Amino acid sequence: MDLKDKVAVITGASGAIGSAAARRLAQAGARIVVGYNSDPDRADAVAKALPGSGHRAIRIPMLETPLIREAAAIVERDFGRCDVLVNSAGFTRMIPHTDLEALTDDLIDAIFAANVRGPFATIRAFAGLMKRSGDAVIVNISSVAAIVGTGSNIAYGGSKAALDTMALSLARVLGPEIRVLTVSPAAVDTAFVPGRTTAMVEKVAATTPLKRVVKADEVAQAVMAAVVNLTASTGWVIPVDGGKLVG
Repeated sequence: MDLKDKVAVITGASGAIGSAAARRLAQAGARIVVGYNSDPDRADAVAKALPGSGHRAIRIPMLETPLIREAAAIVERDFGRCDVLVNSAGFTRMIPHTDLEALTDDLIDAIFAANVRGPFATIRAFAGLMKRSGDAVIVNISSVAAIVGTGSNIAYGGSKAALDTMALSLARVLGPEIRVLTVSPAAVDTAFVPGRTTAMVEKVAATTPLKRVVKADEVAQAVMAAVVNLTASTGWVIPVDGGKLVG
């Protein structure tokens, strides 16, 4: 897939994985919509730092469907197309799996709203525009927690499992014009999980066959592979986990 003059929308694009994916896609020639929720200055800085031209920051809040639809309308009006959608936005908190009481109803609802409903609402809003491309790709950023039941808390793993299953359904209904793939990293040393330290990530990484921490840019490389190289694949999960699933 040639990305020259294509348009890629990335939610959570001011985060470590989202911004790394934005750089990779921009280097390949795509114009990037840097989706953000609450920090326009940071999103603008990401957009300005990308190689190439035509990039722009647009607010795409995962919990506000009307604003997601408004963002899709802005992309259609100002860019005229959407060829790639990367759902990188998400939310979690560190809650020990043994502490069932700390995983409150409100926190469970917030996690599922951000990690499941939000990506679905974004896909729903952009699907019509993407179908007109005829060769579009959606990449959801999930987690190996969905498969092995680990992660920052029990609800987080459950939300990512729901995201994986949702991708299977969407791959069926959105093809052949849109492919849907999932990139599933292990713990990446970023600020995504409040309270998680580098030492904690390194401890998990030491249990994998490769025995090293996955980098944000390695997740971005998998996103690029899903978009550019895996042109006959849809519905599947691509692990980027140092071998955790086989370890």
